[in-house]
Amino acid sequence: MIKDYFVIAFGSLRKRFLRTSLTMLGIFIGIAAVVALISLGQGMQAAINGQFASIGTDKIIVQGASAGFGPPGQNTAGVVTEHDLDLVRQIPGVLRAAPRIIRSTTVEFAESTEVIITGSLPTLPEDRDLVVESLNVKVEQGRMLKSSDSGKILVGEHYWKEEHFDKPVVIGSKLLINGKQFEVVGLLKKGAAFINSAFLMNEDDLEKIITKSDELSAIVAQVSGSPSEVADRVLRAIRRDRHQKEGFEDVTVSTSEDLIGSINTILGVVQAVFIGIAAISLLVGGIGIMNTMYTSVLERTKDIGIMKAIGARNSDVLWIFLLESGLLGMAGGAVGVAIGVGLSKLVEFFGQGVVGNVLKASFPWYLIVGALAFSFLVGMISGVLPARQASKLPPVEALRAD
Repeated sequence: MIKDYFVIAFGSLRKRFLRTSLTMLGIFIGIAAVVALISLGQGMQAAINGQFASIGTDKIIVQGASAGFGPPGQNTAGVVTEHDLDLVRQIPGVLRAAPRIIRSTTVEFAESTEVIITGSLPTLPEDRDLVVESLNVKVEQGRMLKSSDSGKILVGEHYWKEEHFDKPVVIGSKLLINGKQFEVVGLLKKGAAFINSAFLMNEDDLEKIITKSDELSAIVAQVSGSPSEVADRVLRAIRRDRHQKEGFEDVTVSTSEDLIGSINTILGVVQAVFIGIAAISLLVGGIGIMNTMYTSVLERTKDIGIMKAIGARNSDVLWIFLLESGLLGMAGGAVGVAIGVGLSKLVEFFGQGVVGNVLKASFPWYLIVGALAFSFLVGMISGVLPARQASKLPPVEALRAD
């Protein structure tokens, strides 16, 4: 019986192909938007989570709180120092901790000048390994910096692949950084956003071209056990050392889990907003299906009368029209899924040149099946009132219809 319902419904849609196609317009625009946005959002989440997984979730970062973003009453930016580094190293659960120095520098090359972020690699082997691991630094061409190197640098992918200077940066290029000459010994692979747009040099070299102080940009630490528990211990220790009240600290201690959670929350909110906008298109599509189905009922009044005259029940007529509207919605959904997949892959193709591997599209099976099921459901709901009207038509009046 159900098979017969589908055959009749499908045949009716095929006979009215042009109207069917126009009716699907609102549905497939909405479904295409939903599929494209969710696939890109999930792909970005997977890529970002993968980047954090590659550096490990056992890292915490200690850095000064930004001015204006701290608790009420805090009007100045916080800093971390060598003293804080020694303090962090003594906290139970901290296996090792390393300093990070990051400064803006002026780079001159091939008669061009750029202001670039430059980061340091510590001198001590254990600290150096931790920073390299936490940043996931990998060399595409050339070699990694040695702690014994002087006047050597690593260049982020953004600056050796794209044309920022009048000529390309290659292995052996000589650059002036804050007036001191450095030689490029390594070109870095694409990685985290910071690494892509930065230069790396030994800590001793960086201290020679900036104003020397004991102020650090951040402290990265590897911990054992629960990162959040160790992070709490570190924050309490710094608070006691600085004689600060709880909630008024001028430093922040972040874990990989915190950063992942924040990024996923932001992506979730953005997705929800755009899906809400796409839902308006689905609503318009649903109204279009309802209008089409009402027209179909009027056109097929005599057919309904004939079906009832030869024994069709009200429920049979109801299901035929419900399935017809559902198939109409699902057909629009199928087109929408195809368009959504194409759009997201197009955005991924052009977007990766701008933001790197973070912008990826992901198409889990439940997204495709869910989109088709949802479009079928929208179609059926939109067809409830027309189907109900068709099922309640009296046979005699239906047969008299012109």
